Amino acid sequence: MMAIWNHLDRAFRAFRNFSAARGGNVAITFAIASLPIVGSVGFAVDYSHANSVKTALQAALDSTALMLSKEASTDTSAQLQTNALKYFNALFTRPEAQSVSISATYTVTGGSQVVVSGTAQVPTAFLGVVGYQNITVGGSSTAKWGSSRLRVALVLDNTGSMAQYGKMTALKSATQSLLTQLQSAATTNGDVYVSIIPFTTVVNVGTANNNSAWIDWSDYGNCTGGNNSLTAGDWTKYQCLADHGSWTTYSSSMKNSWKGCVTDRGDLTGPNSAAYDTNVTAPGTASATKYPAVDYTVGTTDYCGGLQQAIGLTYNWSSLSALVNSMQPAGATNQNIGLQMGWMSLVGGGIGGGAFTVPAEDSNYTYQHVIILLTDGLNTQNRWYGDGGTLGSSDDAKIDARQALTCSNFKAASTSNILYTIQVNTDGDPTSTLLQNCASSSDKFFLLTSASSIVTTFNAIGTNLTKLRVAR
Repeated sequence: MMAIWNHLDRAFRAFRNFSAARGGNVAITFAIASLPIVGSVGFAVDYSHANSVKTALQAALDSTALMLSKEASTDTSAQLQTNALKYFNALFTRPEAQSVSISATYTVTGGSQVVVSGTAQVPTAFLGVVGYQNITVGGSSTAKWGSSRLRVALVLDNTGSMAQYGKMTALKSATQSLLTQLQSAATTNGDVYVSIIPFTTVVNVGTANNNSAWIDWSDYGNCTGGNNSLTAGDWTKYQCLADHGSWTTYSSSMKNSWKGCVTDRGDLTGPNSAAYDTNVTAPGTASATKYPAVDYTVGTTDYCGGLQQAIGLTYNWSSLSALVNSMQPAGATNQNIGLQMGWMSLVGGGIGGGAFTVPAEDSNYTYQHVIILLTDGLNTQNRWYGDGGTLGSSDDAKIDARQALTCSNFKAASTSNILYTIQVNTDGDPTSTLLQNCASSSDKFFLLTSASSIVTTFNAIGTNLTKLRVAR
């Protein structure tokens, strides 16, 4: 456009020179003097027309880029180019445009993106008199997705009540479908990582950790004496002593018999009461920061051996699927240990590497850190409170208070943290105010009254997590 203005400027200067002249034919002078006026009017008309074509071209490029984004990862370069031209021609309906040229490229650096560029020549009606037969217009559009990577922790209730009403079967099916959705959302390895934390009153971190520095062994033992009707079910030192029992810590040689379960870390009172059960402070040398190993046996029933081992962030989809297929329901409910361990699986770290190894994040991407917590029951027991049975006791409220802190801490830690909570209420329990308040927003809490709803809810969450994000 600058070249056109230069021509017009020369014409106006010529007009000023003629206006200062005193001789010559008036008609000739007038005709020549009219050229700048005609040129400026012609410029306005031709420019307006070219701008209209440019607007239509840009709209067609935008739509073409969006359409290509659905197939770009599987198209060859030649197919991408062919399809770009096909989609564009179907959308761009300006026959006066000539020499239309379209190019499309697909890249995966810093996220997946398709860039579609185009140019066209628009014939002029008036500017030919100053040497311009066409005006070139062009544009470019980018459809970008995958620049936001997902790290998702599935915190799944494996307690005994999940055996009822087909809930465990539905949970397995729903989780497998969600894993398929998440896998499909990954263009390249590392776009989506998933951890799975099956929980009851405890979480199983695996027997291979029996010599790990982040495990504390003071709660690995058994309770005798006291009020035998109470102490028979006391599998933590705190509960045993509270019931006036006698706690015996197993010898170090018993580490080899440990089934892999840990319970809430930290102390409720004293110098080590830093609420480690509600945060992700990395395990250190202080015993309160470590995870207590436990023998989760009630009477003669071992509730740890059948609990599947938690798996940290991975894109080994077959391993994740195998874990889900092996889940079995048994034990009481402590949502908080699952939630805290799920959060820890997203951050990792600590003495000896901590409970979970977390892959480094690439500065070329933004990350969303998501926890999906599903449970069918209210809290009934943790390391310090509850008997694993009676709902609505004062002890259960104390467990809820610990979890409320964990929820608040997780949401406050980062704007990239998202928490979904799901209550599967098939027994007519009260709606969990705790879970409602824990969710990142009201639309991220789900109250389900049937097992089948687990499948549709997980599908809806998966769709929301994997939807295409477009930036132009």
